[in-house]
Amino acid sequence: MHCPTPHNSAMPGDFADTVLMPGDPLRSRWIASEFLTDAKLVNDVRGVAGYTGKYKGVPISVMASGMGIPSIMIYSHELFNFYGVSNIIRVGTAGSINPAVS
Repeated sequence: MHCPTPHNSAMPGDFADTVLMPGDPLRSRWIASEFLTDAKLVNDVRGVAGYTGKYKGVPISVMASGMGIPSIMIYSHELFNFYGVSNIIRVGTAGSINPAVS
């Protein structure tokens, strides 16, 4: 397994099976500091912070996706294919330019 990838400086085993993925790197830092115990920074390439710690004793990671579908596609592809992540849960907000979508 080749690591780190161009967009991620973590090593194999640094990420938990489940990754929470907000868009904003500041939100990933906030989630790690407020909800995870023993959180450690595992990635900071291009300002996209990734942390791994425990929530109620269960290993979990949180990593920002950046803005837009191309960015989340790159990070999720690397997490699934190079870091063995099983689940990514998108957290945060979403928007639309269509007023009919609420």
